[in-house]
Amino acid sequence: MYKHFFKRFLDILISGIALLLIGWFLILVAIFLHFANKGAGAFFFQERPGKDAKIFKVIKFKTMTDERDAEGKLLPDEKRLTKVGKFVRSTSVDELPQLINVFKGDMSLIGPRPLLVQYLPLYSPEQARRHEVRPGISGWAQCHGRNAISWKEKFELDVWYVDHCTLWTDIRVIFITIKNVLMRKDINSATAATMEAFNGRN
Repeated sequence: MYKHFFKRFLDILISGIALLLIGWFLILVAIFLHFANKGAGAFFFQERPGKDAKIFKVIKFKTMTDERDAEGKLLPDEKRLTKVGKFVRSTSVDELPQLINVFKGDMSLIGPRPLLVQYLPLYSPEQARRHEVRPGISGWAQCHGRNAISWKEKFELDVWYVDHCTLWTDIRVIFITIKNVLMRKDINSATAATMEAFNGRN
């Protein structure tokens, strides 16, 4: 009952109230990022697979510039990540625009994080089960390592959530997420400023 009805009702209610309450703050952050990103814009839109692998456009605050090298290739993430962007990312403020995705029904407040479309052919049948539920702004994997754990561990945690999606599990995720955000835990992976790409093996 919760997984198939009540969870969606809570998503609409909470995301709607949150957008009304913090809309002014989102506008303020967008203004700061507009100038910090050197003309690259304040928002980041990217296609991601949602429930049943249906493609949608995720909305996030953009935390990096579009600066390129002499050959026209984008500079590494750590060189494009601005001071403002680093703060926005470390506090997870960059995730807040996804409340719009939640309200629309693309996402849920809690669920496996929506990953890149290019990863879809790389999943094993078990890993692909993460798409049996709507992706979330935060999830079970984010509460247990976020970008600091391996892809294998992350997928195992995602599938665990699919099989244990209850109100109590979601409440636990919310409280652990708040704790991790306040402590700024596990923002980076062990090898990069952001999580390294999934190649089907790591």
